[in-house]
Amino acid sequence: MRSIVIDPYYHSRQKRLFDICLSIFLILVLSPAFVVLSLLVLLTLGWPVLFVQLRQGKGKQQFRLCKFRTMITTAAVWKSLLRKGNEAPEPMFKMQNDPRFVGIGRWLSRSGLDELPQLFNILRGNMSFVGPRPLPVEEAAALPASWEFRYQVRPGLVSEWVLSEKKYGSLRDWQGAEIETLRFKNLQRDLLLLIKVGWKVLSS
Repeated sequence: MRSIVIDPYYHSRQKRLFDICLSIFLILVLSPAFVVLSLLVLLTLGWPVLFVQLRQGKGKQQFRLCKFRTMITTAAVWKSLLRKGNEAPEPMFKMQNDPRFVGIGRWLSRSGLDELPQLFNILRGNMSFVGPRPLPVEEAAALPASWEFRYQVRPGLVSEWVLSEKKYGSLRDWQGAEIETLRFKNLQRDLLLLIKVGWKVLSS
């Protein structure tokens, strides 16, 4: 098993305080966007507005991750039927032209705005702004033991994987991006990564 070096910053009070302060600030500033996006989802997709799914977090504790709903309500049922079109390395699943998207769902997913409700996950302490992306429980359970390092920290809203051009290339590429996220980090690098991801969202 590959030895993974996790920067002590991930276990610091500074990182948690940063998460709390920034999540509160963004929730307040973006509250009008939450209202507008909620209405758009309700009008184009219907109820429910939010998609809630169990994800694997720190210490393998499961938590309920929240996103704006982007797909049909029976998306989980259709997933097994669409497996042949999977563009991500198994056991992960991703399709760029997933037919389960409805309404403004595809735009929300590609822009990353569907992830905004995870600010509340960060505030509650289930997640951090920067860390390995949390995986659905069934996908996490199917990964080899060499991925255990990711459960030593809170999962993140963003990571090096989000910016990687080879994010869906292979499990090795995916793991490499997550390992890079956990090495030699500090508050300044967290901010820089968030700015890069934010610019990517705005550019889209």
